[in-house]
Amino acid sequence: MTIEDQQPQAPDSGKADGSLDAIGLEILSNALRSIADESFVALMKSAYSTNIKERNDHSTAIVDPKGRLVVQASQSLPIHIASMHGLMECLLAKYGDREGGIREGDIFIANDPHVAGGTHLPDINMAKPVFDNGELVAFVCNIAHHADVGGMAPGSMAGGMSEIYQEGLRIPVIKLFKAGELQEEMLELLLLNVRVPEERRGDYYAQIAACRLGARRLAETIATHGLAPVRTAFDEIIARTETRLRRAVAEIPDGAYAFEDFMDDDGIDTRDIPIKLVIHVNGDRILFDFSGTSPQVPGNVNVTLNATMASVCYALKALLDPDLPNNQGVLNVAAIEAEKGTLLNAAFPSPVAARAHTCQRIVDVVIGALADCLPQRVVAAANGANTTAVFAGIDPRNGKSYVYLETLGGGFGGRPTKDGKDGVQVHITNTSNLPVEAIEMEYPLMVEEYALVEDSGGAGRHRGGMGLRRVIRPVGHDCLFNGAGERFRHQPWGLFGGAPGSSGRFLLHETDGSVLRLAIKPAEVKVTPAQSITVETPGAGGYGPPAERSPEAIEIDRKSGKFTKDYLDRHYGGGA
Repeated sequence: MTIEDQQPQAPDSGKADGSLDAIGLEILSNALRSIADESFVALMKSAYSTNIKERNDHSTAIVDPKGRLVVQASQSLPIHIASMHGLMECLLAKYGDREGGIREGDIFIANDPHVAGGTHLPDINMAKPVFDNGELVAFVCNIAHHADVGGMAPGSMAGGMSEIYQEGLRIPVIKLFKAGELQEEMLELLLLNVRVPEERRGDYYAQIAACRLGARRLAETIATHGLAPVRTAFDEIIARTETRLRRAVAEIPDGAYAFEDFMDDDGIDTRDIPIKLVIHVNGDRILFDFSGTSPQVPGNVNVTLNATMASVCYALKALLDPDLPNNQGVLNVAAIEAEKGTLLNAAFPSPVAARAHTCQRIVDVVIGALADCLPQRVVAAANGANTTAVFAGIDPRNGKSYVYLETLGGGFGGRPTKDGKDGVQVHITNTSNLPVEAIEMEYPLMVEEYALVEDSGGAGRHRGGMGLRRVIRPVGHDCLFNGAGERFRHQPWGLFGGAPGSSGRFLLHETDGSVLRLAIKPAEVKVTPAQSITVETPGAGGYGPPAERSPEAIEIDRKSGKFTKDYLDRHYGGGA
């Protein structure tokens, strides 16, 4: 049902002039959020790939005609706010002033970080305009991380890529649907350039279905409440978010706060890549100055400016007001200086596939910079990575190609009042770890071990969380493995006397029983059924001096089996 097919009812939460009282605004705010949430679930339940239907590596949102993000689904990924914002800027610049450029029934698609506002190629963006009586009133948007978008390596995320062309299919902002008609030849072109095209087709259709559902629900909301109150709600949601966050910023003492951290490597030939930050606070104004950060590097850990923006905004919101809605109001508060051509504002044609690792480090440096002035709000360094594992080959059960991609969680940092969590996704990723049953059912792979990495949490008054270990073996066939790690050289730091967490690593178990430590970002490692790959993710840093840990907590550590006697002796004198 379209808006035009419906008879508008008397608004029940706003006045004829569109004004809203507090109750009406809350009703509409929740109605809009529920649309994004329902679209999120629909995409998840319709998707083909495990990366979306099991790990939930996708997001949904509603955007106003000016390109401002109004609401994002509750389970959405913080980093995806950047892609949606960037997509809408490019979409409106390209089609906004063109006669007939944006029509009812259109669905736009894009992914390119350099020309379409994305953050890396596997994140496919879609946007569907919503009209009321021929007038554009909003867009419903979604993003899904596809398990492969072509390029030189399965999964489109491996190290060793030195330019965007090697990372996969680049999609500018184009129309996949024109006035309700699928552009079949365009879809054919998209599917021709990826591995496992049947899975990609299924995931595209899931995104299309989510767009249509979101548009239908928004039409119903407008028919129920009236267009003017909905528009007012758009403005008020954004304005109140910005006001609330600025008030929180104003509570930070004025001054300059500095921190520096390092990326392990770029997967090619650059190591110990610095990220420098000075945060300037003046009243309710806050500036994040990344001067002195490394120039962009040959490998794929570069990020575009909108990804830097998303990471900074996430960290600011998490530290100052975690319950704040994620919308344009948050983006409006944070001012960023990052020179073009540097690691955090990379220029074309730089590769950016592993951008989530760098985004995690951006979060770390923001937390590190504000630690001394916000000691009761910060956490020690989490695993600081988006540890990526990709297995690809021909499934001997059916003769078809497969690509298993997963980014695994690790430790979350020790907190002011409690320990860090074990084996979880942290900060900007917000996805799930794939269940063993899903891996073994979907792919010709055996998970021989899935466990926490003992001794990996940094000691402290409140210890850091533990990293994860997966041991995976191909069944009945040879496959290729590639991966991307971070915090494999530079351990997650502790705060206020807390010890660092352990580093991660990739291991190849050979047929003779020997074990080979792989590169931090290995590419195209052949694995036979007589071999296996171990993925160990980093732990997290501890908070506060280990000597201040309570005897009760030490006794729990001793009985948990998560720590060896040597670890306990070294940090706590052997336990309670």
